Amino acid sequence: MRLARVDASALAPNERIKAVDAVRGVALFGVLIVNLVTEFRVSIFQQFLGSTASADADRLVERIVSAGFESKAFCLFSLLFGVGLAIQFDRLSATGRPLYWLARRLGVLLGFGLVHLLFVWNGDILTEYALAGFIALPFLLLRRVSLLMVAAGLLVLYAVGPMLYSVPWPDAATLQAHVASANRVYSTGTLTEIWRFSLGELPLLASLHAWVFPRTLALFVLGILLWRVGFLKRGAEFNVPTILIAVIAIATGAALTSASGRVYDFLAPVPLSLGYGAAFLVLATHPLTRRLLSPFAQVGRMAFTNYLLQSIIFSLIFFGYGLGQFGRMGATQAFALGVAVYVAQVFSSKWWLRRYRFGPIEWLWRSLMYGVAQPFKC
Repeated sequence: MRLARVDASALAPNERIKAVDAVRGVALFGVLIVNLVTEFRVSIFQQFLGSTASADADRLVERIVSAGFESKAFCLFSLLFGVGLAIQFDRLSATGRPLYWLARRLGVLLGFGLVHLLFVWNGDILTEYALAGFIALPFLLLRRVSLLMVAAGLLVLYAVGPMLYSVPWPDAATLQAHVASANRVYSTGTLTEIWRFSLGELPLLASLHAWVFPRTLALFVLGILLWRVGFLKRGAEFNVPTILIAVIAIATGAALTSASGRVYDFLAPVPLSLGYGAAFLVLATHPLTRRLLSPFAQVGRMAFTNYLLQSIIFSLIFFGYGLGQFGRMGATQAFALGVAVYVAQVFSSKWWLRRYRFGPIEWLWRSLMYGVAQPFKC
């Protein structure tokens, strides 16, 4: 049924918070690299068995991705998703029913995520984000102190949770056999064979998502808090505090990384992602460096479209119904491929946004949310 149009369409391009778009674009590059090197190129479960790289260059790239991108990029992306929830809540408050419209927005996202998860690539994060978003909705009504307490509690749960409860996980021999099957099916299988194997991996992947879910939710809440405080609304006015946050957060993350202990390892990416985000936010708002990050802002405005497009491109390269490079391409080649794809998305995003207000998936998301086609052309 066609619904009455709501006066809450997305921000016009000249009103967007470009610094947030730029940081989102940077985070998406990190997500792309991690997905490509650790999940599309090889089985995601290979990381629990150790590297199989034989070349020094490949081992170096794997270490760089692990130390510089893995977990940090996803944490930053999660933080920005929480920021997005807070921005949408404030805008939709004019309707008198912000939680209703946000629930619709998350429902559409869940639909996209399930299609992506079940039919394109099972490494999807959209489904987890949609589910965590539903839980985060009531937190949008909380004050700043309460938001901080909720985020801290969720991070504690994430850090000590494995000591309190167990997540189903196979032994090394079972994982080794699974990875061997994945190398065979994903590289040579037909579309139907790959689809069936992908569905069969979902219980294992669900265990991974269950483990990181409290962290994802905590970062959503932290993102809401950052928006409420005003760091992202008036970034240029908060440059000095933001620089201090960047320094302190990165130093804290580095200290946790160097410390021994599972709890420290689990928590380290959180302050590091916060520090990276703060640092890029300062760069994105400073006149001397803003231009350097502007290409990332173009990609960030179309993050949803670019994320799904990456899955389609890489599935055609690595899976058997395409070029069948799964388990065959080295980490160095994969990293170079990721850079090339991202650069192509920088140019394509810039071209598209000169003509249209949103990326195609962003436009469809908004149109389905409101129940009526949104303005598309500039």
